[in-house]
Amino acid sequence: MTTAKKIILLSSTFTLFALFAFFLFLNSSDNRSNNLASSAVQSTTVPPQSFDNNEDDNEADLSQTLVEGELQSGDTLSKSLSRYNIDPTVREQILNNLASCLDFKRLRPKDKYRVFLDDQGQLLRCEYETGPLESYSITKNADTFVAQRDSINVSIKTCMIEDSISTSLFDVFAKNQIKAPLVYAFADIFSSRIDFNTEIQKDDTFRIVFEKYFKDDEFIGYGNILYARYQQQSGGTFEGFFYQPDDSKAGAYFDADGEELGTSFIKSPVPLGRITSGFSYRRIHPISGVMRPHLGVDLAAPIGTPVMATADGAVSYVGFKGGFGRQIIISHPGGYKTYYGHLSRFSKGLKRGSGVTQKQIIGYVGSSGISTGPHLDYRVQQLGAFHDPFSLEFKPKSALMGKKLVVFKSHIAALTGLLESSPDPEILYVRHLLIKPDEQLTML
Repeated sequence: MTTAKKIILLSSTFTLFALFAFFLFLNSSDNRSNNLASSAVQSTTVPPQSFDNNEDDNEADLSQTLVEGELQSGDTLSKSLSRYNIDPTVREQILNNLASCLDFKRLRPKDKYRVFLDDQGQLLRCEYETGPLESYSITKNADTFVAQRDSINVSIKTCMIEDSISTSLFDVFAKNQIKAPLVYAFADIFSSRIDFNTEIQKDDTFRIVFEKYFKDDEFIGYGNILYARYQQQSGGTFEGFFYQPDDSKAGAYFDADGEELGTSFIKSPVPLGRITSGFSYRRIHPISGVMRPHLGVDLAAPIGTPVMATADGAVSYVGFKGGFGRQIIISHPGGYKTYYGHLSRFSKGLKRGSGVTQKQIIGYVGSSGISTGPHLDYRVQQLGAFHDPFSLEFKPKSALMGKKLVVFKSHIAALTGLLESSPDPEILYVRHLLIKPDEQLTML
């Protein structure tokens, strides 16, 4: 997604003044705050302040009360405001004005709000935040109120981590204080090149360059992975550069030669699952004890782990099928079919004939049917014959050519220059972004 870069130059005079006064108040001996039961709300008297930042109006000796609240489970906004003794007239003003720009159906527990009242208890301003990237305000303007969704200032840090594998990808990322969404995103980049179930080894190394988003110095989420590399002890090296051509609606990952890392099929529907049984024509069944073919692979993972469609296609079966329990079968171009068995449940709305896209979540790991524990039975069939899913090779989805390849090479050179020139090996670059109400910031 292309978003204009903007440096944050302005800050609300009122907010700084009010916060300063608020902390002075907390340190004063004049205990005028009212702690409201079972809530994080505080009612505080703050010095006079002009909301239009006009110093000539400071002659008006107004006392302002600040009420801070947080929605609890089961709350409506009206109920929450009532609990903190907000006057019914003020409640109605807040609700009526916010309704013009905020969908109340999207409110959730831990949403925060601030209500500013004058010395007569009349509404001056209200601020409502639902999530770190969505903030709304109501401001008094003469005899009316103006309600709007506000712009959000964020800082974006481009960071880099290099490390080696000791036990698992999850463990080494956790050691570097990296959360699960980034681990899954890293594995997903190489999902058609590396099988992290079978091909990961101790002392393999990796490098990742990625974005971290902050609001008011608080971490709120991960942005794009800009570069990823995985070096195997066996000698294999895999690289992925994030790149979005000008005529493309979305970015993708390419190797240094401009070939897209994605292929028509990804290797595993559960990228970080653990193989407990491989493809075999002679396997002793763990429950019956009878030797029979096992024409797929078993991937152990906790119950509820998401299962992805490994390629674009259409659902040809979804339901309960004997020993496979809850199973999904998807038909793909080229005479391919993929099978997903022992699921705990299916994704909502999935039915026979549903179209699915590669990496779409279609169900969740379970232990339904004849099973010794939670795992996914995954199979690939082509023209009636089953194949080992991890032995199949597929061509890249696309490759950059001509002018696009030239621009991509320039992109690689710029990123490489950043990696080599940064004085801080962990934080390569910091930029600031103003997200307008009509703009969307995508996070992992």
